[in-house]
Amino acid sequence: MNFEQARFNMVEQQVRPWEVLDERVLELLETTHREDFVPVRYRKMAFSDMALPLDHDQSMMKPVVEGRLLQSLELQPDETVLEIGTGSGFITACLAQMAKQVVSVDIHEQFSREAEAKLKEKDIHNVEFETGDVMTSWQPEQAHDVLVVTGSVQDIPDHFLGWVNPRGRVFVVCGESPAMEAKLLTKLNATEWREESLFETDLARLINAEKAPEFEF
Repeated sequence: MNFEQARFNMVEQQVRPWEVLDERVLELLETTHREDFVPVRYRKMAFSDMALPLDHDQSMMKPVVEGRLLQSLELQPDETVLEIGTGSGFITACLAQMAKQVVSVDIHEQFSREAEAKLKEKDIHNVEFETGDVMTSWQPEQAHDVLVVTGSVQDIPDHFLGWVNPRGRVFVVCGESPAMEAKLLTKLNATEWREESLFETDLARLINAEKAPEFEF
């Protein structure tokens, strides 16, 4: 299989037509080897327009969703990112190449360990991996400029919003399957947020998120 050609086709035939026009994001998706983050048995499907299964009944986002996620954040080279849900580590690798520093946390130690090894192989060293449950006991050491939630929630947990710096952003998918809504929240000040609806999608639920408290905007 010609992975280079397949990756190019994914970008040009799937991602770009889905309103991903940021050249920095398109180049990143074309140069970051997605097939290296896909379970071996699904490697030839790495560029398909579908969510791919991972261990622990988790899944890898569709390429088009990854593209829209990365574009919406408008990440700057001096910003820090907190990623909730390491998963395959592919989004982690992309975020790390756009931002100054990334902290990625997952409830499954296997995902954290495997992603860390993959990024080291790719000479990406500005990521700190942690294992924990963000819905119960895990807390970041400091707030970040950007928060990325790679699993869906019914409503955004209040404590997530406390992990974001002023003028920071949150990417999150909310609602019920099969018609969920991807949102970008921007922190205007200590108490006010601007909410932007990005697109409809369907994303696997963040583990233990069903117990999340509701937050009213």
